[in-house]
Amino acid sequence: MLLMSEHGKFEKLGRTRDDAAGEAFDKGARLLGLGYPGGPAIQTAAINGKPSITLPKAWLKGSDDFSFSGLKTALLHLAQSNKTMISYTTADMAASFQQAIIEVLAIKTMQAAERLEIKQILLAGGVAANKALSDYLICNSTVPVMIPPPHLCTDNAAMIASCGYYSFQSGKLNGNNIDVVPSLSLG
Repeated sequence: MLLMSEHGKFEKLGRTRDDAAGEAFDKGARLLGLGYPGGPAIQTAAINGKPSITLPKAWLKGSDDFSFSGLKTALLHLAQSNKTMISYTTADMAASFQQAIIEVLAIKTMQAAERLEIKQILLAGGVAANKALSDYLICNSTVPVMIPPPHLCTDNAAMIASCGYYSFQSGKLNGNNIDVVPSLSLG
């Protein structure tokens, strides 16, 4: 979660302490046998389900950070027990898993926006394509929510190109000797 005061100026508010939400969706979909990429697979399965199963949500109070490892472990145990003792539909498990992720993402984002008196929320990245997440934010946020069309949420290339455009416009140029820095942090 980032606070963006203007193009190119970011302050990190929160981070994932383990897997990112997209990774959680991918691993959750694999546990449920839904395929890859996990976000769209979970979303499709969840359409026919009800978020009726209580799954853990890591709120990490006093922090804007996220954690989804406990949720994934709970889904693993649920899926394993579903084969032997309990009878939940895959759709209900997918809907409950998706709901647990989007509630934490949306509520922590809205709380940060309120605390910092943010004027609007921009939902970006691959998980921004999740309709349940965007609907939840739009319906519950007290500030406007901006969401790119789903086809711009599926690849970091669009975000990198946009950043490059604004850097170019501001005169920030690099030569041909620039190299990739995979661990480079934003900000």
